[in-house]
Amino acid sequence: MGKEYSGSPKPHQLELKRKRLTWILAVSGLCVFFYVLGGWQSSSRAPISQSDVYSRVGCDDNKANSVHVQSLSSSTSADSLDFESHHQLLVNSSDNSETFPPCDMSYSEYTPCQDQQRGRKFDRNMLKYRERHCPAKEELLRCLIPAPPNYKNPFKWPQSRDYAWYANIPHKELSVEKAVQNWIQVEGDRFRFPGGGTMFPRGADAYIDDINALIPLTDGTIRTAVDTGCGVASWGAYLLKRNIIGMSFAPRDTHEAQVWFALERGVPAMIGIMGSQRLPYPARAFDMAHCSRCLIPWYNYDGLYLIEVDRILRPGGYWILSGPPIHWKKYWRGWERTEDDLKQEQDSIEDVAKRICWKKVVEKGDLSIWQKPINHVECAKNRAVYNKPHMCKSDNPDAAWYKDMEICITPLPEVSSPDEVAGGALKKWPERAFAVPPRISSNSIPGITEKKFQEDNEMWKARLAYYKRIVSQIPQGLYRNVMDMNANFGGFAAALSKYPVWVMNVVPSNSEPDTLGVIYERGFIGTYQDWCEAFSTYPRTYDLIHAGGVFSIYQDRCDLTYILLEMDRILRPEGTVIFRDGVEVLVKIKSITDGMKWQSRIMDHESGPFNPEKILVATKTYWTGEAKQKQ
Repeated sequence: MGKEYSGSPKPHQLELKRKRLTWILAVSGLCVFFYVLGGWQSSSRAPISQSDVYSRVGCDDNKANSVHVQSLSSSTSADSLDFESHHQLLVNSSDNSETFPPCDMSYSEYTPCQDQQRGRKFDRNMLKYRERHCPAKEELLRCLIPAPPNYKNPFKWPQSRDYAWYANIPHKELSVEKAVQNWIQVEGDRFRFPGGGTMFPRGADAYIDDINALIPLTDGTIRTAVDTGCGVASWGAYLLKRNIIGMSFAPRDTHEAQVWFALERGVPAMIGIMGSQRLPYPARAFDMAHCSRCLIPWYNYDGLYLIEVDRILRPGGYWILSGPPIHWKKYWRGWERTEDDLKQEQDSIEDVAKRICWKKVVEKGDLSIWQKPINHVECAKNRAVYNKPHMCKSDNPDAAWYKDMEICITPLPEVSSPDEVAGGALKKWPERAFAVPPRISSNSIPGITEKKFQEDNEMWKARLAYYKRIVSQIPQGLYRNVMDMNANFGGFAAALSKYPVWVMNVVPSNSEPDTLGVIYERGFIGTYQDWCEAFSTYPRTYDLIHAGGVFSIYQDRCDLTYILLEMDRILRPEGTVIFRDGVEVLVKIKSITDGMKWQSRIMDHESGPFNPEKILVATKTYWTGEAKQKQ
């Protein structure tokens, strides 16, 4: 382990840094000025962009210009683009930073916005008490969430799909409660996940093969999926080898740690529930939705929950249901319900599906599958027959952050013919990842053009090439769970798509424009989030976090210290964060993280030292809480 930083710059040192930075930027500005006028004779080609200017201008008479403008492809060492060595700012002096102590071990599994004690204060109707309820300002913790004693780095993917260390998630409840269903087994110092589930006793792989026999899962048409009430996410885990990425969610409830197990396995998941509020995803996001004995009352509240699934399903998307009430004639005794009760439940689901214009594709064995129409031409006409639910009016269909569900059908974009896919057809995976998303090609997002999208892709190629040099774990496959805190078009996820990682693409809930729908159209997954609050996940669930411009967005909205403490909570020991921002913001971040047992270093931009945006690479050091003493 390298030497830990002990604090932040003293006030007079920070002021000195800022003065020196101002002088440096002023000098670099003069260099650019003389260069453009032709006074600079080291190159005959005029710069074609601002970044090109930054990457080609140097003002140090004592060094060859090539040292400062060395391109990523020809550079042999990240040190040549090291901000500190170029500018000698006193960024390593940490005498005055706040030192954050470890929290008590009782907080080792703390999920701030799904705290069960706080949740008990809220209404149980529609499971509101299990929704997000974040701590008030005076309740916020100013300490570091400890890892349990003997914590180990998770197994490397794909081995992690089948194994997790018991020490990391010391909960055996599911191995006892779900023993017959083969969810999870304890084997010595580790858990094993056989791939079983309540409705797939032959295993998730065989269950998915059964689905594939009914709808196409392997031709690239279906890429994004959502699993409502996911258990330990074995369905999502086994979809991955078919190039389908699932967003699995489940509440923090009596099935202790099910989402935590999913993330420890390297499978995308988050804490969530079908309650009273919309799921935090945009409209037309998922190609497929799934419920396997998820126990969601689909027919209650005038079909509200099925209507919400309809909102997030893409035109032509599928909804798969297994478990009660499907195949009730075979299972009704085992389910300990009457035949009449189960028949009535299935009839009610069928009725809601018809009212929202879905077509039943097939019912075979334990599976029933419905399909959403590709547009609403016929559905609009059917409102004369089915006056409930009506079409939603003057509503933003993507608005999903603390927004209540509504008993109305989210209208699809207008089409010019009954055969046209509303909102635009998508390319098949993997072409879909880099094809221009329909929301951009149709000019649906103000100010976002196809050119900007293509430029973003090229920019991310250069960024990732640089990141692979300064964060060696990326090309080595040592990271699995990645989060992009300000994902924009999902360019980071796209650039990483050939590596064995998955990315939780986060779009800040106050973002303008809202680009999360674009990310889903590319075949990636993500969620909305306000970073003034905690994320819906367990501690130590991400290996790598990317924070581009996040702190510039939030520095006037909330205390940045609490955002960093939240990042520390969700980052596993020895995980890495890549920050991108202006120098003053990064210096402030560094002064805080130096007191959080992180090691960090400010680096130059990939285009060279004269780009005002810099990079801070930080690593969370390994430490654990202390075992409780037995009385």
